[in-house]
Amino acid sequence: MNAPATTTDLPVVVIGAGPAGLAAAAHLEDRGLDFLVLEAGPHAGAATRDWAHVRLFSTWGEVVDPAAEKLLAPTGWTKPDPASYPTGGDWAELYLQPLADVLGDRVLFGARVTGVSRTGRDRVVDADREAQPFVVHVEHADGREERVFARAVIDASGTWSTPSPAGGSGLAALGEKAAADRIAYRVPDLKDPAVRARYAGKRTAVIGSGASAFTALAYLSDLAKADDGAGTKAVWVLRRGISGSTFGGGEADQLPARGALGLAAKAAVDAGYADAVTGFRTETIERDGDGRLVLVGEDGRRLDPVDEVIVLTGFRPDLSFLNELRLGLDDRLQAPVELAPLIDPNQHSCGTVYPHGVNELSHPEKDVYLVGMKSYGRAPTFLAMTGYEQVRSIAAHLAGDQEAAERVELTLPETGVCGGAGLFDQPETTEPAGGGCCAAPATLTIGAPASSGGC
Repeated sequence: MNAPATTTDLPVVVIGAGPAGLAAAAHLEDRGLDFLVLEAGPHAGAATRDWAHVRLFSTWGEVVDPAAEKLLAPTGWTKPDPASYPTGGDWAELYLQPLADVLGDRVLFGARVTGVSRTGRDRVVDADREAQPFVVHVEHADGREERVFARAVIDASGTWSTPSPAGGSGLAALGEKAAADRIAYRVPDLKDPAVRARYAGKRTAVIGSGASAFTALAYLSDLAKADDGAGTKAVWVLRRGISGSTFGGGEADQLPARGALGLAAKAAVDAGYADAVTGFRTETIERDGDGRLVLVGEDGRRLDPVDEVIVLTGFRPDLSFLNELRLGLDDRLQAPVELAPLIDPNQHSCGTVYPHGVNELSHPEKDVYLVGMKSYGRAPTFLAMTGYEQVRSIAAHLAGDQEAAERVELTLPETGVCGGAGLFDQPETTEPAGGGCCAAPATLTIGAPASSGGC
């Protein structure tokens, strides 16, 4: 495809057909803007389907975007009970796929983005840069390559493909790659007979301290109680000590199901189905004479051998295909520089994140945005409703409605505890500040002083 003479009539390219990407498309459609969604997987919500067995701690009422619901309503789509909790599979099958179907051929599957740049300009060249359209390199499932030109790019590709390693330094532990056959980086689906057999009657180390680790501990505890799970034991490896906030907000959490995860993990420890090892930062993973794995800490401690290891230490963004763009990212979190102070776990210990939109998500490269989980870089506490508000603001900005773009209002539920875990995982490479002042949730407007709510 030859480069266009003007960007005026080009589409907005959205990378990823997950919750944030499809919500972006819905808001662009609502604004009358042309768009194209490029999804590497074969279906909508490809990453979400990978954890189809895991139940969200947000209700259906909190994970359906209003603009998307507006598009779906004329098709006869019926919204599930707003008070019920979907699994990842439910979310993909009952909401994301129908939404993608409504959007039709403007969602391309099997279309992996391998690079984004300005037409005729690498990241070094200044001359006439903003006048050039974006060029998006796409590799299709059949091996065909294509260039797609765009007026703006919204990257909603998430972080699922790049889980953080077991190593306490943020790098893979020595021996981690060699032990890959015994290490998983996802919450196991113990309803799958093959997966269940892998963990039943075995000793498994779970590394991590967020919601995914809580879920894995609860699953392994349930397996240990089952007829086929005798001898199942979990070893919970934490890089910090256990404190009042370790298990989340419990009954004080305004997302009850999120609070219940922490309580389930605590119950597993209290009942003896899981032993907690604190202050342990993995440096090496060795095999003993029986082929079992031994975790060795930075302080020289050696844990008793385990049969399996589940690493749930969070995720990090894949920025490799954005190398030719001028992104303004925080050095620590790899989140947009204006957003990073609002979500930095080194500074903020409350579960509430201030509402944010196009202003906080902008980069030196005009009209390129990272949204959804990817916008948080390595930070925790992301909620679907946050991503929906992000893309609503961006779509309004691209449509020229700056007043609506800056009028970002959102009420976020408190974790009920300072330093609580988020939607996916609390990054184990950070040490959240102690104390804090978790205030009641408030509806905030961008530009409002910090004293309006939160910490």
